[in-house]
Amino acid sequence: MANLELYELEGCPYCAKVVTKLDELGLDYESHMVPRSHSERTEVKDVSGQTGVPVLVDNNNGIEGMPESDDIVEYLEETYGGGAA
Repeated sequence: MANLELYELEGCPYCAKVVTKLDELGLDYESHMVPRSHSERTEVKDVSGQTGVPVLVDNNNGIEGMPESDDIVEYLEETYGGGAA
């Protein structure tokens, strides 16, 4: 079972940046595609308190809903990349 979960939107460049980093690091993750309409993104709002994507959940490390692609990429590098970027 994947401990990482990513809430993302098809065609979102910020989401693609996170997916690229996950793939670079060889990490398995579960993808949750969210609706295009912000008002329908109740699942991601429940997790992160906001409706923007991407949002990362890392069950192993107590990350319950990290927003912002740059923050997520930095977190993945530091946690799974074996050091600083």
